[in-house]
Amino acid sequence: MLSEKMQEALNDQMKWEFYSEFLYLAMAGYFKSRSLDGFANWMTVQAEEERTHALMFFNYIAEAGGRPEIRVFDQMENEYPSVTEVFRTTVEHEKMVTRRINDLMTLAQEEKDHATANFLSWFVKEQVEEVASAQKILDQLELVKEEGHALMMLDRELAQRVFTPPAAAAE
Repeated sequence: MLSEKMQEALNDQMKWEFYSEFLYLAMAGYFKSRSLDGFANWMTVQAEEERTHALMFFNYIAEAGGRPEIRVFDQMENEYPSVTEVFRTTVEHEKMVTRRINDLMTLAQEEKDHATANFLSWFVKEQVEEVASAQKILDQLELVKEEGHALMMLDRELAQRVFTPPAAAAE
């Protein structure tokens, strides 16, 4: 059974996972408007991942005897000064999510809530990949300085990304 404090914290994280979904969809819209369909694809897949993460929180809260609550969030940014700035924002956002997940893990450990700590361990590992993936693209963009040919090659590469639901979501 979840403590009130843990339930509150998990519901708040679920809100941020849904926020991430919409943030990445907004970024995909920005890329679509610039005819960068590969970048848009990457962000759309990222949005699908975030939705899956949010639903994992939703289901866990319910299964652990809590009440999942859907919460509103502020409007996210829809305009960006550059492709590079989108990925700079993405990296910073993923680092913030990582801090939040780590704080949740600390809370679970403090409360001796082993089931929640076990649930969160997948997210701890996932965030390492999330930050690294976005950071790699940011590094490449900074390297090529958004030069046309290189940008188009990266766009084609990012078009190949497909959504693969995590095994943890099926559990």
